[in-house]
Amino acid sequence: MLKWALIFALISLVAGLFGFTGIAAGAAGIAKILFYVFVVVFLIFLVLGLLGIKALS
Repeated sequence: MLKWALIFALISLVAGLFGFTGIAAGAAGIAKILFYVFVVVFLIFLVLGLLGIKALS
């Protein structure tokens, strides 16, 4: 998921460089959303790991 956020951030930078501001803004918005979702999922797994909750086998 972080990989996709970085890809959309790169698309946003390239689109902004060439003057496609609408595409750049859209790609930047998608990159932000994916980054925040990644951070939330990471924090959930971090808390579960620190609490010692094991996966069901």
